[in-house]
Amino acid sequence: MACSSRLLAVALLVALIGLPAAEALGVNWGTMASHQLPPSTVVRMLQDNGIKKVKLFDADSGPLGALAGTGIEVMVAIPNNMLDMMTDYDTAREWVHKNVSAYSFDGGVSIKYVAVGNEPFLSSLNGTFLNVTFPALQNIQRALNEAGLGDTVKATVPLNADVYESPPDQQVPSAGRFRAGLSGLMTEIVQFLNQSGAPFTVNIYPYLSLYGNDDFPLDFAFFDGTSSPVVDTATGISYTNVFDANFDTLVSALAAAGVGGLPVVVGEVGWPTDGDKHATAAYAQRFYAGLLKKLTSNAGTPLRPSQYVEAYLFSLIDEDVKSVAPGNFERHWGMTRYDGQPKYYMDLTGQGRNTALAGAKGVEYLPRAWCVLNSNSPPGNMSGLGDNVGYACTNADCTSLSYGSSCSGMDAAGNASYAFNAYF
Repeated sequence: MACSSRLLAVALLVALIGLPAAEALGVNWGTMASHQLPPSTVVRMLQDNGIKKVKLFDADSGPLGALAGTGIEVMVAIPNNMLDMMTDYDTAREWVHKNVSAYSFDGGVSIKYVAVGNEPFLSSLNGTFLNVTFPALQNIQRALNEAGLGDTVKATVPLNADVYESPPDQQVPSAGRFRAGLSGLMTEIVQFLNQSGAPFTVNIYPYLSLYGNDDFPLDFAFFDGTSSPVVDTATGISYTNVFDANFDTLVSALAAAGVGGLPVVVGEVGWPTDGDKHATAAYAQRFYAGLLKKLTSNAGTPLRPSQYVEAYLFSLIDEDVKSVAPGNFERHWGMTRYDGQPKYYMDLTGQGRNTALAGAKGVEYLPRAWCVLNSNSPPGNMSGLGDNVGYACTNADCTSLSYGSSCSGMDAAGNASYAFNAYF
């Protein structure tokens, strides 16, 4: 939900079907929303925009059923809370049978990858999945091989960029190594991926480099030049954006682990539009304009120049029940609002045209109404207002009211009105 000024949907439609630039791109399709669009509606959005790849966060039969027969390549996923189960081979084999083999038929689902977990080595998880992720990965790939699918379906592990780093005394991409305490395990994993023909999947978020760090140069998060380039003294390369620097830090870490040629898939990359002072539609539009121009031109990065980078944009649709533990922006990564309508101009061809994504069609709405708090209500009726607002925001999305967000700065009556409308 957003303020009234943001409720004006962009009513532009662009038919991108058949354009190679769009076909090279993927999107993430998350479903942590209180009002989910029907899977068939979302799949129609993908088709209308010519998007040929999609990354899921589970293997739910609803989205998979809607994707059947479309030819859209799919990355299905095993959630982190199931990784321990997958250390048992029989369980892993049954999972593959139910969620991959069952869709492998003419007119079925074009499953290309199985994501084993989602950022399971994130520092904030305190090592919860350190001992189960690699065995689960091995078992899933073995089960795919046994099912006769191993040549076309590969198991991978989407990892956060915090699994690699440059040492404090040499903060340059060429010094990239896997994180201390994780390097042994990561070396085993990347060597296994290399042997099985699977890619390394990494989530790169330039926005998060900026979030909470007022010293980070704003323009370094984008792709249109910077006054503060990072010069890698070992290679002489001058980096003008954090995406390239981050990606090449990984390339260096892979080389140090003996798999310098391992393909890399960017599993998540995007920019949120609310919940923080830098999470705005204008910045998102600027970020995607630069990213899409880069991706669709196959520019690669300095250490992997002139190469196609397979990337999945994050995310297709807002998810208003995601945890806000990382920040209030977490519910606003969508290129479209929760109703599937675009938030800003976005040209998937990378040409910078003033076009927008094709929004969801056939969405049904309740009559538009906005209820306003009666500030003249008797004091007795207002005594529990604070608690009631707290209850409403606990059960609805009020992140747009937070400091620096699109609806911050309103008075108490405005905040209460927003909260109750969000709730009801």
